[in-house]
Amino acid sequence: MSRTLYSLCGSDLSRPFSPHCWKVVMALKHKGLSYSERPLPFTAIPDIENGATRTVPLLRDGDRLVSDSFAIALYLDDAYPDEPTLFGGEGGKALARFVEGFSQTVIHPAVTRIAIMDIHDMLDEADQAYFRRSREQRFGMPIEEVAAAREQEIAAFPGKFTPLRHTLTFQPFIGGDGPLFADYILFGALQWLRITTGSVHLPQDDPAYAWYERCLDLYDGDARKVA
Repeated sequence: MSRTLYSLCGSDLSRPFSPHCWKVVMALKHKGLSYSERPLPFTAIPDIENGATRTVPLLRDGDRLVSDSFAIALYLDDAYPDEPTLFGGEGGKALARFVEGFSQTVIHPAVTRIAIMDIHDMLDEADQAYFRRSREQRFGMPIEEVAAAREQEIAAFPGKFTPLRHTLTFQPFIGGDGPLFADYILFGALQWLRITTGSVHLPQDDPAYAWYERCLDLYDGDARKVA
């Protein structure tokens, strides 16, 4: 069965950067499922699969189309129960929902403020216009003003990982002895930051940084190969 993951990129197809798509990349590798990735710029997404979605990730698995990273992870566990589980049961699903909330309400806003101009500069001209228009509508200000506090955001960024550091005093991954989808959710946010800005802006002696490095090393270090 052929699988295609539609993901997000800028003008460089080799640097897909969406945090939500990275969750699915790691989930597919966790399950040991082969797939081809098709990175797309923002403005090309509405044209794929006969207009099936306006956002990515979108997974085609044979004749099935599944969108939304969490829905894709749930689908993969249901469709391939004999492969390693992404959740480890209902408790793992609840844990992943909590981590998703933490990531999207605490980490993602900070990454956006740090990386917004870097993301803009990665895009081609048409996508730059779309990105500027949509983000300025969202924030109610020019993206340059959003980025004005970048250095303060970078300085405050490590402090947002206190809950992760506490968890890592007991176990090497959020999922326990090995990673689960909860790990991939937070990993996706930091991968987004690394690919767009060149750094995750955490000290190298930080346990949170060590956890991120362990995630990069998973699956033959494929995630590390994206610059």
